[in-house]
Order: sequence, then C-alpha cells, then structure tokens
Amino acid sequence: MAGSGRRGFIAGGTWCLDRNRRIDAWPREDSVGIAWGLEERGGGPACNLAIDIKRLDPSMPVETIGLVGSDAAGRKLIAEAARAGLDRRQLQVSRRAPTHTTEAFVSEASGLRTHISDLGVAALLTPDHFDFSRTSARVLHLGLPGIHPKMDAPWRGEPNGWASVLAAARAAGLQTNLELCTVTPERLRGLILPCLPHLDTLIVNDSEIGALAGRAASPGGRADAAACKAAAAAVLERGAMRLVAVHFPEGAVAVTRRGDTVFVPSVRVPAEAIVGPNGAGDAFAAGFLYGLHEAWTLEDSLWLGHAAAACSLRTAGTTDGVPSWRQCLETAAAWGRRDAELTTSI
Repeated sequence: MAGSGRRGFIAGGTWCLDRNRRIDAWPREDSVGIAWGLEERGGGPACNLAIDIKRLDPSMPVETIGLVGSDAAGRKLIAEAARAGLDRRQLQVSRRAPTHTTEAFVSEASGLRTHISDLGVAALLTPDHFDFSRTSARVLHLGLPGIHPKMDAPWRGEPNGWASVLAAARAAGLQTNLELCTVTPERLRGLILPCLPHLDTLIVNDSEIGALAGRAASPGGRADAAACKAAAAAVLERGAMRLVAVHFPEGAVAVTRRGDTVFVPSVRVPAEAIVGPNGAGDAFAAGFLYGLHEAWTLEDSLWLGHAAAACSLRTAGTTDGVPSWRQCLETAAAWGRRDAELTTSI
C-alpha cells in the first residue's frame, strides 16, 4: 500500500458502547445465567480498528467517522476517542436516537461470544455522514453491513449505502477495506457481493469467506486452509480486490490477484492468558492493514495481525490488550507459533 503519497487510516461505520460481561454458560430460554465483570468500552469497527491502529503506532494519523447519541453513552465514546488521539471531526452526535449499545457476553463454558444490540443511532447512519473531500488518509476501513438499516438499503442508484461509500472513497483516492458482520449467509451475500467491485482488500474469517463463496470453508466446524484458499480465490474473482485474507484460529491465508498464496500459523496463546475474544478480529485486521500500509511482506503483515489478535485476547475490552506493534511482535515471539494444524495442506 505504500507509495500513494497518502498516509494514515479512516475507520468508518459502527460506533457502539459495548457492555462486556462474562457468563457461566449461555442459558436456555426461560432460565437464568450468572454474569459478572461488567466493563463498558467502545465497540464497532469505526472505534476498534481506529484505536488499535493508534495503539500499534501512536504516530499514525487515524480518523474516524460514525454516529453517537446525545447521551451518557455517546459522551463515553467521544471521551474514548479523545483519549486514543483519534481525529474525531466526523464522529457526529444525533439527538434523534440513543447511542447504539451492545450487551456482549463471553461464556466460560464454551468460550463463545453472544452479542445483543440496541441499534439506536445506528439505524440513522447514511452515506451522507461520510466526507472524504479533505482527508489525506490512505486507507478506509468500513463496517458493519447488516446492522445499519439505511446503509443496508439501496442508495441513489447503488445497491446499498456501503457500495456508495466505498465508491466515493475510491473516487477520492482512498484504498478500501470492508469488515463484515455475522448475519445469515444469504443476507451476507446480498449485502457484500455488490461491494466487491469497490474494494482493494477484504479481510474476513473462515465462516464469512465460506458464506460469500457459497462453499464450505470449515468442514466439520474446523477451518480448512485449502478450503479457505479456494473460497478466497473464488471471491477475489468477483471483485476488484488485490488480495483477500482469511483468518481462523489456527492461522491465516492471503490470496492475491497475481496468484500468490501465503499461509501463516497463528500465535500459540497460553490458555491462562486468555480473558476474552472481543475485538480479536479487529486487532487482526489492524495489524495486517498496518503491515500492508508500511509495505511489509504479506507474511510479516499476517504475523503482525496474529500478534495483535493474540495480545487482544488478554483483556475483556475490544482494544485494551493491544500494545505497540513492536510489543505485539515481542509477545508473539515469546509465545511462539502454532503448529500448522491443517486438515488439508495448501
């Protein structure tokens, strides 16, 4: 990504207040679960990736675009953006609805996350909230399709607002990346496939790439690197991306339009170091995109993505565990790489 004359990132889209808790086990309906350890922190890709990039490199210019309510939750998010040193001129305040909030539970029994959202102002976000006319940033990271009704709907001749924003960003000279949300495969394809012609990169997990490609990438519930590679290659051909990266617990694979494929195993994180997975995907994307921005090799960029994700697992919040990129790499080196536990070799 180097050499464009631009520098820095814009992270746009979802800003929400995450109310993170741990729960003994996710309860069945009409029963009780016990939760504890409430932490209120910023969430959503416009928050998480922006803060992660600043934590990786405080000298990197980072802007954010989003919408919060005129309430206590909105004020907390604005304060968090200020503490992180983000350019928040386009973090706008609306009096028409409350701030988007998410109850985020991590199950002690399964290690899995469950998110329950009150969309609030997220339902009001439109492409008109995005202005790229004065930025000198190089990369736009955008999300989340599926939880912003006006963005999800057709917009002024484009299939949806996401495609409209991505097209405007590219016309303004930005490189573009899109973050996805866990919705049904059919809905994901309907929202994302029209966006692919406006993307430079796509960073997704194994479930998301399988849904987009319409083929299994995790047979038996476990990611298969060869299947992820094939799905990534199929999706690559449907868009303008120069590369597609797929991350999963055992590693990550990147496929380029030139036909190159790189697989890097993930970090062997000690079980006792893991507090919660909230924000790990955002941390991976931040590390990987930072490496690409700085013209690192694909292998080194993927490894920084893994290192940032591994560090993020140490806290319940989405961004608190991410240190500088050098500290990420030092921590990852101390823990070491996983063995390439692949069901099929790539």
